[in-house]
Amino acid sequence: MDTTIRMARLRAEFAHLYPPIQADVWVPAAELGARILFWHLEMAGQIPLAERLLDERHFEFAGGWTRGDDNALRTRVADADSVEPKRRPES
Repeated sequence: MDTTIRMARLRAEFAHLYPPIQADVWVPAAELGARILFWHLEMAGQIPLAERLLDERHFEFAGGWTRGDDNALRTRVADADSVEPKRRPES
């Protein structure tokens, strides 16, 4: 798995909450987020902006970039800046 691409997969026990997503399959997180975004728009006509699209309780993540052990990579405007991103260590 290329560690520069953030990957995500839906946990099987939450599959019923995300009908358009296949559980236990690794997919680039950006692609998964886009699918869920479009699904929200189709179903409700709106997007829950106050929440993350990929709930960390429902999805597993791997790869991507990190800003170190103490600071998460900036993913929202409100997140504090830190050091430059670097590859996550391989597990």
